[in-house]
Amino acid sequence: MHTTTGSGRSPAGAGKAGPGTSALELVDRSVPGCFEIRPRVFADHRGRFVKVFVEEVFAARGLATRFAEEFYTVSARGVVRGMHLQLPPHDHDKIVYCPAGSVLDVVLDLRVGSPTFRRWDALELSAEAGNGLYIPRGVAHGFYALTDQAVMAYLVTTPHAPSHDAGIRWDSFGMIWPDPAPTLSARDAALPALEDFASPFEYGSRQP
Repeated sequence: MHTTTGSGRSPAGAGKAGPGTSALELVDRSVPGCFEIRPRVFADHRGRFVKVFVEEVFAARGLATRFAEEFYTVSARGVVRGMHLQLPPHDHDKIVYCPAGSVLDVVLDLRVGSPTFRRWDALELSAEAGNGLYIPRGVAHGFYALTDQAVMAYLVTTPHAPSHDAGIRWDSFGMIWPDPAPTLSARDAALPALEDFASPFEYGSRQP
């Protein structure tokens, strides 16, 4: 599995797991509050079964367990979507996973006061691994599609609020993407650079 981090350090607490590890485990990433979701993948002659969310496991870590919306995107190879987030009071925690294909998933910490403020972290999410990522509010998210078709599923704790959409331009924060000229939407290409983004997020604060 491809894993990189903007801090150049190994993920803090890697290998630690919460309760219910027979179903899945949550592994700390280098950005505080981000967790890789590693489920057990059950496979037989019919196919595969993967459980990506267990309320007990998430609640034991103090993470969100109620989600307002669920949606998915389908992307061709070489597409970058990101780096996205919503501004307060519509900011949200989210879970992302890749049920078809694979992506290089990227997060960027925009929480003032965080030990990883303005640093990024990345890991591969794939249908084969069945893994996902929990992302707290104040952390921007994006990905690069590694396969001809990559499906990304999202669970978010607040509804989509177009007036509070925000983001950071994909090439402005030091991440080395697999393709220097990816396929982008006009909106993503026009997002502000990291240095021009005045963050309203504070590390440790939490909205209801």
